[in-house]
Amino acid sequence: MAPHSSPHPARRPLTPAPFVLRLCLHLLMAGLLVLAAVRAHSAAGTVAAAVTGAVYAAGSYLPPVRTSRRAAAVWLGVLGASWLAMLWLTPEALWVAFPLYFLQLHLLPVRWSLPAVALTAGAAILSYVGHGAALNPGVFIGPLLGAAVAVATVLGYQALYRESERRRRLIEELIGARAELAAAERHAGTLAERERLAREIHDTLAQGLSSIQLLLRAAERALPPDSPAAGHIERARRAAQDNLTEARRFVRALTPSDLEHGSLAAALERLCEPGAGPYGPEAGAYGPGAGPRVRFSVSGTPVELPTPYEVALLRIAQSALANTVRHASASRAEITLSFMDASVTLDVVDDGEGFEPGSVRPSSEGGFGLPAMRARAESLGGTFTVESAPGQGTAVAVSLPLSPEDRSPTAGGTA
Repeated sequence: MAPHSSPHPARRPLTPAPFVLRLCLHLLMAGLLVLAAVRAHSAAGTVAAAVTGAVYAAGSYLPPVRTSRRAAAVWLGVLGASWLAMLWLTPEALWVAFPLYFLQLHLLPVRWSLPAVALTAGAAILSYVGHGAALNPGVFIGPLLGAAVAVATVLGYQALYRESERRRRLIEELIGARAELAAAERHAGTLAERERLAREIHDTLAQGLSSIQLLLRAAERALPPDSPAAGHIERARRAAQDNLTEARRFVRALTPSDLEHGSLAAALERLCEPGAGPYGPEAGAYGPGAGPRVRFSVSGTPVELPTPYEVALLRIAQSALANTVRHASASRAEITLSFMDASVTLDVVDDGEGFEPGSVRPSSEGGFGLPAMRARAESLGGTFTVESAPGQGTAVAVSLPLSPEDRSPTAGGTA
């Protein structure tokens, strides 16, 4: 609605609608100046109209006027002064006030543009009366009505533009959030498939090869020392051992990223660091400074655990701590990993609000939840318990059995 775009350093290219409005304002100003020059009663009025047109044209193409609010204000001042001179010389200059309204509203802040529009309308009315025109309601209504229409049009357009920009930014944010969500879902699916494959290899191939090796070892002991089958059994046992080692290597390669560069205890300790927060496909992250103070401790003599055990204990710890952050309003929490002769136990305790365990329903948000934690523990032959009461905090405990083979130095690879 002005001869140039808004005076801001970073400007977007004109869309067709603003370009048309700008062109119409140019034509309106040119037509009114030509009309004033033609109908002027003196050469001085014609010259004043020409000077006003030259000032207007210069402002339309000077870069500082298009990029600086101060330069735009100076240009409007010069344009207003030339218009006042023309207004003094010819009453036809009155009509030029209408495009001036739009320029002032577009280029000046609201706190300056509204007084400028009022002064321009007042100058137009006084000039018309000063040139000896008869007083009638139209003398006052015309300039004032034009000013009101200009104010409503420009302010309404600016409000629509701001709303359009807000919607555009919102759409961009939604598109970005959708892309992030899709990436997160792909990552979660990848992690879930890695865990499934690790569990399948451990529960089928690795366990089968381990059983074959034990049976071959028993058969080897049962054979006479000079039996011709002893060599074949020894080679078969070695082949089973080599393939078991390879299966364990596959399982380690499929270990979740949380466990790739350290033990389960190290992963749990990182989980308790300030600002780390529960993470992973089942647990949502929380930002630095949020959530309770979390302490981690190890009880007993650590041993290497099967990978499904490490994955299950880490995921349960993440989910339990996520529930503490989201729902418990706790100030402190503690994670304890205990190694005993026949089992490994994980305890997550907080001092939060607590709840009635019997009243828990599946989460509407699709979270990991207590039922899924219980299912994960029981799928490995373990137990899962929850102790809580309103106002008394919550304690989550999971215990997984350890066999002598699990506690062997090579057991960590079978995980």
